[in-house]
Amino acid sequence: MAAHSTSQQTYIDEFNPKDYLQTYYVAGEGMLVGEWSDFALQNLHETFTKGGVRGDTLLDFGTGPTIYQLLSACEVFDKIIVSDFLEQNRAEFRKWLNKDPDAFDWTHIIKCVCELEGNREDWEKKAEKLRSKVKEVLKCDALKRNPYDPIVVPPVDCLLSCLCLEAPCKDIKSYCEVLKNFQSLIKPGGHLLILGALNATFYYVGKTYFSSMTTKKEELEMAFKEAGYEIEKAGYTPRIDNSKMDVSDYDTHYFIHARKPK
Repeated sequence: MAAHSTSQQTYIDEFNPKDYLQTYYVAGEGMLVGEWSDFALQNLHETFTKGGVRGDTLLDFGTGPTIYQLLSACEVFDKIIVSDFLEQNRAEFRKWLNKDPDAFDWTHIIKCVCELEGNREDWEKKAEKLRSKVKEVLKCDALKRNPYDPIVVPPVDCLLSCLCLEAPCKDIKSYCEVLKNFQSLIKPGGHLLILGALNATFYYVGKTYFSSMTTKKEELEMAFKEAGYEIEKAGYTPRIDNSKMDVSDYDTHYFIHARKPK
């Protein structure tokens, strides 16, 4: 585990979404474009098509300034609620939502998802469809019993969280507590989809250091079971390209699809 856990105040003061997008998602050079984006987009595509996960509302927890995790979901959910702890991330997401000229260009990722769906030409329609499905942009705090306090979000069909929980959780115990708190946000029989990276101790955004919770896959799966979920699928892929270990030192991508019992 990292020597110290980055505080919420440090995130508020120092996390820059533009630096984050530049470091990790710029076409052709972002650290997470390639291995990670392929892993995440493929798993989400399969989950929302042959995996049969669909419904009325999807809640994205810890959206950050990114949209890629929602591109397959917008085909099978009527409403999408996005949420993040940081005002600057919510503002950056809204830029894309409102077609602000200063918004990050996600065209390369949108085209990848359209290719998975067999319609690369329709990428502009895909972007519009996602915009039309996003109904709310909320503040959330993973460390609160009700992460949306004082708002009460009605239980949803699916809760998705992508590259988020390793930031606020300092260890697997606190990670398990967050999963328990998610229970009240999910309908009985509803789905919980978590994507993340294993064994990272840090990641950089621009030149700013942030700590990351470190865990092994056995501990991770045990946390889901202890929190009361049934694991439907757990997928792990080792990191192959180690050229940017100084930017973030994770070694494995993971995807867990769990369900709240009926």
